[in-house]
Amino acid sequence: MAELTLEQKIEELWAREAIRDCLFRYARGIDRADEAMLRSAYWPDGTDHHGPYQGSASGFVDWAMKTLPYIERGIHQIHNILIEFREGGAAVESYFSAFQRQPGADRQMQQWDMKGRYLDWFVKRDGEWRILNRLVVFDWTEEMPLPPGSEAERFGPRTPIGASHPEDAVYSFFEGK
Repeated sequence: MAELTLEQKIEELWAREAIRDCLFRYARGIDRADEAMLRSAYWPDGTDHHGPYQGSASGFVDWAMKTLPYIERGIHQIHNILIEFREGGAAVESYFSAFQRQPGADRQMQQWDMKGRYLDWFVKRDGEWRILNRLVVFDWTEEMPLPPGSEAERFGPRTPIGASHPEDAVYSFFEGK
């Protein structure tokens, strides 16, 4: 295998950062119920096999946006990102941890600790890397007991508390307010 030139190495580093940035946009989009941010992580003609949802990437975003308003608290962390460039794109395995507090089928509040991996096929179009196809592999799920007390009692003076788009502090922070 031929040694990469400096220009090729820089291009690969740039691509790796663009892919990581896309994964982090996905996490913010899900956690903040930010539809535009979430859509920016996928190519519209892509697919997503995501637990109970299996279909188009665009359909996943539609499905998620119907579910996300009922999630009282959610946070996704993405780590251990392994990127392998291949002909026509990049195969990416990313570990995730997700914590969610939401009503179950019985409408009773539940709290979940989920861990797994996103297996993504990324492609670059018009200079931009996005997810074309995603398969979510769950390695750990655990229903956790609900903490006692209200959010005001639990958080106390620890403010601001995370919120959905556009109320979350990140949006005014990035606007320079």
